[in-house]
Amino acid sequence: MVNRLVPVVLLALLAAVHAQLWLGRGSLPRVNEMQRQIDVQKAANAQAQQANERLTSEVHDLKEGLDMVEEKARSELGMVRPNEIYVQFTPR
Repeated sequence: MVNRLVPVVLLALLAAVHAQLWLGRGSLPRVNEMQRQIDVQKAANAQAQQANERLTSEVHDLKEGLDMVEEKARSELGMVRPNEIYVQFTPR
């Protein structure tokens, strides 16, 4: 009787460990989902970092020179210098 009890207990323990692997808190599907979420967050962080670098560069340009100010005034506000003629071409 004892000879049959040991394999049954070992099989039960193996089943419990196997169930934890597939259904528990650290299961493989959960780990894969968390890895996917990490990848999505890393991509979002990379985009935010690029936007931050672009804005930092723009702030630096605005502080250092008037070229950026003039470019923004011309493109966004349609401003021109005195005695300058503004010509706009529109594609057909």
